[in-house]
Amino acid sequence: MNSTDSGFLKLCREAFKATSDSIADIRGTDAASSFVCMGADGTPTSRIDRVAEDAIVEVLRNDGRSMRIISEELGELILGDSPEFSIVLDPLDGTYNSSVGIPFYSLSLAVSSYDLSDVKFGYVSNLALCEEYYADAGKGAYLNGKKIRTSLNSELTELCVSVYGYRRNVARTRKIYSSVRRVRLLGSVALELCYVASGRLDACVDVRRALRVTDVAAGQLILAEAGGLVTDGYGNPLKLPDNVTARVEMVASNGRVHEKLLKLLSGG
Repeated sequence: MNSTDSGFLKLCREAFKATSDSIADIRGTDAASSFVCMGADGTPTSRIDRVAEDAIVEVLRNDGRSMRIISEELGELILGDSPEFSIVLDPLDGTYNSSVGIPFYSLSLAVSSYDLSDVKFGYVSNLALCEEYYADAGKGAYLNGKKIRTSLNSELTELCVSVYGYRRNVARTRKIYSSVRRVRLLGSVALELCYVASGRLDACVDVRRALRVTDVAAGQLILAEAGGLVTDGYGNPLKLPDNVTARVEMVASNGRVHEKLLKLLSGG
């Protein structure tokens, strides 16, 4: 399956427009964060999450192809009788940011084999800014149509890193905080993976064991296609769980500093 030839970039752009239009009147308002229900992933679903997901599912239904959808709020949905691929969807990564008007929240959509063992296409787009990241497996990663690569930084003292370890597992991340030059927590891991891919960040570390497949599926491919590396918190390949309830931890980097970050996490 050639993802570009199969029209997945066009489909992602249609999903982005539908999402952007659907949340236009509620983002940055009190209504955005109002509680709707508990999502399939075990976390609260807010109104803006539900509105965004409903808009994208409608686009995917109208596509007409049989597919399996794995999404943060609804869990799993099968469209048609014989799905040949899966869509891994986070309609709105960065719900808090969207609710209070911080312009850093995204749509994340990955196209994979049915069992998620092989991600073919990844798309992450900032819903507040004109920044569209995508990658077709084996064809590189792109930001607004221009090819991107990770940073060349290799010294800990020069790194700008996104590090999620507060409250839970803070002891593991303490040495990273004290060893790198800058730490930024931006609130949308999907976008932060893309920031590593484009060299804006040197690494993104999240050892809270709170990440779901919907958070990382698209961004992981985009970063890999830009020359970066993604593993779990101990250096093992990051295996994507085939449901939204399982949680993972992640170390994502430009590849040049990966071992150094893993060593800091291990207490070295």
